[in-house]
Amino acid sequence: MPTQILLIDCPDETGLVHRVTGVLFRHGCNIVSNGEFVDREAGHFFMRTEFSGEEDAARLVADLRVILPASTTIRLADNVPRRIVVLATKEPHCLGDLLIRHEYGDLNCEILAVIGNHETLAPLVEKFGIRFHHLSHEGLPRDEHEAAVLETIGSYSPEYLVLAKYMRVLTPAFVAHYPRRIINIHHSFLPAFAGAAPYRQAYERGVKIIGATAHFVNLGLDTGPIIAQDVIAVDHSHSAADMARAGRDVEKTVLARALELVFEERIFLSGNRTIIFS
Repeated sequence: MPTQILLIDCPDETGLVHRVTGVLFRHGCNIVSNGEFVDREAGHFFMRTEFSGEEDAARLVADLRVILPASTTIRLADNVPRRIVVLATKEPHCLGDLLIRHEYGDLNCEILAVIGNHETLAPLVEKFGIRFHHLSHEGLPRDEHEAAVLETIGSYSPEYLVLAKYMRVLTPAFVAHYPRRIINIHHSFLPAFAGAAPYRQAYERGVKIIGATAHFVNLGLDTGPIIAQDVIAVDHSHSAADMARAGRDVEKTVLARALELVFEERIFLSGNRTIIFS
């Protein structure tokens, strides 16, 4: 039987878990998995429950609102693949990894299209039978280029946008069209080694760990809520090219992990933090 995911966040009170599970029981639901967390500093409660057996979602939500605080946020989600559009530039590692995972059903998503501001990755994308749109930014003001990108994205009505090493800074006006629905991946050297050739800068400084960060995009530059991170150790024997190669491996696995969490509805946003039920 298909399962649904119940996501609740509200001010913390005594007995919330009992109240929620009681409603599910009275509706004849079977709880498949359950997790809860209380942010004690904020006095806030988060709960993710996967269950089966309920066909009248509206009645279930109405009954939950009766027994929960007035300011409670309640969301019901299903497990159908999330519709996404991917944006990329020239680097193939993250995009290629996503295409392979998508081909073999390893991510709960449907890649509707890929948009690139260069043609470089078109042959890779087309091998997987996915539409590639080349929307060059050359000679265009930023607002005109973003308008063309938004128009193309809009024709697919995606639930999420994924920046697979898309090397263009998105303006607040662009981000406002998809709030909390754009996911980015980058190396974890920011802000120390910003700009061009971060791995060369890291090599010259003799760093001992390299890593990657996946986050939701907000109105700041790489300041959105963090979804997933990882690091690996390096030493003096690693050249700048070795570090870049290892960094690419970390980036693609961190991005895939972040998308898995997002598409399985395992994340709550709390201000600029994420609460994750992994």
